[in-house]
Amino acid sequence: MYRRITLKIGSNVLTLSDGHPNEAHMARLVAQIAALREKGIEVLLVSSGAVASGRKVIGTPRDGDSVSCRQLWAAVGQIYLIRLYSELFARHGAVCSQVLATKEDFRDRRHFLNMRNCLETLLRNRVVPVINENDVTSVNELMFTDNDELSGLITDMMNSDALIILSNIDGIYNGSPDKPDSKVIPVIEPRQNIVSKFLAPTSSAFGRGGMLTKFSIARRVAASGVPVHIANGFTDHILENIISEKAETVQTYFVPGRKSTPFKKWLPHTTVKGTVRINKGAAERLAGQQASSLLLVGVTHIDGTFLKGDVIRITDEQGKLIGLGRSEYNANTARKKTGERNHKPLVRYDYLYLNQQ
Repeated sequence: MYRRITLKIGSNVLTLSDGHPNEAHMARLVAQIAALREKGIEVLLVSSGAVASGRKVIGTPRDGDSVSCRQLWAAVGQIYLIRLYSELFARHGAVCSQVLATKEDFRDRRHFLNMRNCLETLLRNRVVPVINENDVTSVNELMFTDNDELSGLITDMMNSDALIILSNIDGIYNGSPDKPDSKVIPVIEPRQNIVSKFLAPTSSAFGRGGMLTKFSIARRVAASGVPVHIANGFTDHILENIISEKAETVQTYFVPGRKSTPFKKWLPHTTVKGTVRINKGAAERLAGQQASSLLLVGVTHIDGTFLKGDVIRITDEQGKLIGLGRSEYNANTARKKTGERNHKPLVRYDYLYLNQQ
């Protein structure tokens, strides 16, 4: 049984057709979360709904661009949403908290560790973290793709045993969900190819994410060694069914790959300071089954300025991304030793993240 899960609940699961919060359904979901907690399962709740809540409270302003409107709705709605969650959890004798995040919290190692420490402290004290993007300050480059991306980052950060994404459909389909002959794909193995035309890139009515985003996040998280479930948040007892592994549960389950270290999980989300290009032989070694570090003998070119300990991008000769890693040299020293043998690795395997194809 899972001991710690990240649970992401999407906007279309939490809202009515008019965009207002679906308080009755939220109560049912909170009751399920409370039941899991009684079994000793820690739950990190990534919840959408602040913007929709703000719309309910204040309506649509007469003027203002889309960014300003989103900031307005989020600033008002965050209070309404967390108050509602607080009341619902209190019915089960539980306390919840609000945690707002931006991408910067994951890019900077100090911010990352501070946020992780905060979440660990909340869980130790049996507080349910209700995590959401800070839409008030998250604009442009600071925005997550959507809360699906945020849930993946939280899963990595907190070393969760599983990620559960609740949507308004039953999972990943082998065709358009609107067509009667389309069926849910029950299991997706690592590196299994899924035709992208089956996945809708468009956003939902009250959220930014589509099923293509959910698939991409789920595949990445599973590749790092964490099982992922995508299921319908309106299905009765869906969380209990997933946790108890009921065979008849309709969902898409992503089989986990090899477990990654917490540092490797963090690497894709930090700021990159430089780029190294490697030859075909080095690229093949990194992609092989045997764990390999990146040696300077396989490096053909270095771009940018970086220090020892900075994260660098690794590409093949055509510029295709292979992975990221923590450099054991500064840029000048690495350039001087490029192509040479008998030196310590440029990136050690323990600090190397390989891109998932």
